[in-house]
Amino acid sequence: MTQQKLSRRIKRQVGQAVGDFQLIEEGDRIAVGVSGGKDSYTLLRLLEDLRKKAPISFELIAVNVDAGFAGYRKEVIEDYLKLNGFSYHMESTKAYDIIEKKRRSGSSYCAFCARLRRGVLYRLASELGCNKIALGHHLDDFIETLLLNQFYAGSLSAMSPKMLADNGEHTVIRPLVYIEESDIIKFSRFNQDPIICCACPVCGTVDQNRQKMKGLIYTLATDIPQIRRSMIAALGNVQSRHLLNGNVRFDQRQKTE
Repeated sequence: MTQQKLSRRIKRQVGQAVGDFQLIEEGDRIAVGVSGGKDSYTLLRLLEDLRKKAPISFELIAVNVDAGFAGYRKEVIEDYLKLNGFSYHMESTKAYDIIEKKRRSGSSYCAFCARLRRGVLYRLASELGCNKIALGHHLDDFIETLLLNQFYAGSLSAMSPKMLADNGEHTVIRPLVYIEESDIIKFSRFNQDPIICCACPVCGTVDQNRQKMKGLIYTLATDIPQIRRSMIAALGNVQSRHLLNGNVRFDQRQKTE
C-alpha cells in the first residue's frame, strides 16, 4: 500500500470515529498525550490534520510526561514538537521513585506506571485549561482488552472511545479506535517518526497476558481475516438479552469439571 493511500484511509477512520462518538466539539481544548511511541505520534499528527480541515474550531496541546527513568530522551520529542510547530508542555515527575517504593511484588510494572502518568495528565489538563484528553489506544488495544477481561477478569468490557475521566472533570477520548496497529506501524515508518523507548526497566517487553491475546488474534486472523473488524464491531453491537446480565455467581476459582 502506498503512503498516500494509507494516509487517506486512516484519516478517514479517525474522522469516522470522531463523528460516530462525538469525540470533538466546538471550542474543545484537547491535551494530547505524547510519549514518544508510534501511537502517540500518529494520534497527534492525525488530530492536527483534522483540526486544520474541520468545520469547527478546537485546540490541541501536546503533553509529555517524563516518569523519571534514566536515559529517557524527552529532548527528541521536544525537538519534534518544536520543528512541527505544535503547542506543547513537557512535565517531569518522580513517578519512577514512587513505582520502586510502592509497587507490589509481582504486579504489573506498566499498569502502575500508566496509572501514575494518567493522574499527572488529569492535573495538567486542568492547569492547561483543557477539557479533553486524547490517548493513542488503537483498535488492537480495544479488542485485546476485551479478551483479557473475558479470560482473566470474567467481565465483558474493554475500553470506551469517549468517557468521563476518573477525576470527573475531563473527558478522555480515543480517536484511533478504528485503526489497526499494523497500519499505525506503517504510517509511523512512512513519516519517519523519531520513536524513543520509555527507558523503564521493562522497556521493550510486553505484558505476557496481553502478548498471549495478540498471538491468539494473529493466529485466528489467518483463517478469519476480518476478525479484528468483527470484534470491534461486536463492542458496539451488544445483545444484552442474550447475556446473563450480572446474575451469575460462579466462583472463578473453581475448576471446570
